[in-house]
Amino acid sequence: MSFFNAMNISASGLTAQRLRMDVISQNIANVNTTRTESGEPYRRKTVLFEEKKDYVSFDSILKNQINSFNGSGVRVTDIVEDDSDFQLVYDPEHPDADENGYVRMPNVNIIEEMVNMISANRSYEANVTAMNTNKSMALKALEIGNY
Repeated sequence: MSFFNAMNISASGLTAQRLRMDVISQNIANVNTTRTESGEPYRRKTVLFEEKKDYVSFDSILKNQINSFNGSGVRVTDIVEDDSDFQLVYDPEHPDADENGYVRMPNVNIIEEMVNMISANRSYEANVTAMNTNKSMALKALEIGNY
């Protein structure tokens, strides 16, 4: 694996985790949004990842055989809405309350979102550490030629 491949893999992880943190922040920001453009409460969103693979071409097959490594990092495949039920809260004074006084609140659990945010942050930090380690190894390799 070359220096630049390792950097690209770490960079893809950084980009994916940053997007994940953005989506989690959006969920937290809308924890009390009872009405969206569709007329429903806000629905929690999650990010789906998959391994990023090289496209199958002669060049990529040749590179894979030479390097015997076929991973290229991670990519976001989709941002999907959570279909779980909305939470019902009794608040007859709320403008969005139904005839029984219940308000449908978003399906966002603030504790779950904070745990996901910590997980995304740790993953981001791990990718930064991997990138810095790769950079440090490359600098040490350059020092070898100076002796």
